[in-house]
Amino acid sequence: MSKLIHLSRRKFIYTAGCTCASGLLLPACTEVAMSDRKQFNILSDDFLYSKTFPAYNNFKSQTKLITGTAEYDQIVEIGYKIRDAINAYYQYNNLENPTSNFQWEFVLVDDDQTKNAWCMPGGKIAFYSGILPIAKNQDGIASIMGHEVAHAVARHSAERASTAILADVGTMALEQLVLGQRLPKAAGYVRQFGLDLPFNRKQESEADYLGLIFSSLGGYDINESYKVWERMKEDVGGSGPSEFFSTHPSPDNRIKKLKEWIPLVNAKYPAISA
Repeated sequence: MSKLIHLSRRKFIYTAGCTCASGLLLPACTEVAMSDRKQFNILSDDFLYSKTFPAYNNFKSQTKLITGTAEYDQIVEIGYKIRDAINAYYQYNNLENPTSNFQWEFVLVDDDQTKNAWCMPGGKIAFYSGILPIAKNQDGIASIMGHEVAHAVARHSAERASTAILADVGTMALEQLVLGQRLPKAAGYVRQFGLDLPFNRKQESEADYLGLIFSSLGGYDINESYKVWERMKEDVGGSGPSEFFSTHPSPDNRIKKLKEWIPLVNAKYPAISA
């Protein structure tokens, strides 16, 4: 459900390469909070925030936003309630809080045709008004909010950018050392469908799971999570595009996994008082 604002990959790689001596790169192997999945991440939060926070501000300045309405207030309230629940969970369990350096912000975009929400690193989140009928109620909004917060907590943007850098470096080396020329266009499709899209689907599934945890900690009914996807599926008139050609899991697969996770999350991560 997330849509990130992308920087130029060439410019991004160049900038990252020039910052090695400045200590802005991290050890490659890190661990995703609460999922215990190992991830490849070479980019520091400070570096990412220096690029994405200005991009978020620029987006706000060029976009028609909704403020001062009940819908806007509800989104902000839910966002901060989940934030506070995350803070309380890590404090009570004496664990390092992966959101301690977030600068939380929530906006509602005036666009009834776009059924979407997205996040940027550091807790910068946007909802489009078109997704509110799909969310339907506060628990549905919390389900979407938890999913978007999960992307930020899991550092998915940094992981995706790090992997892209590694893949580009490998591609350039292969071109020079093996082929001595640019790779044929077919190789790009192999990379897209063999690496990029399955990797994105893995992130989306992880965000679904972590999103359930954050919504549950916030005191929301996480049974609404799969109902959101049932409504989304109905809205698009079926199961949507083939999962193989999508960056997201299919709605049917998503609904199935959410139903499997809900009792486990309810048992392990009940609502927590902030």
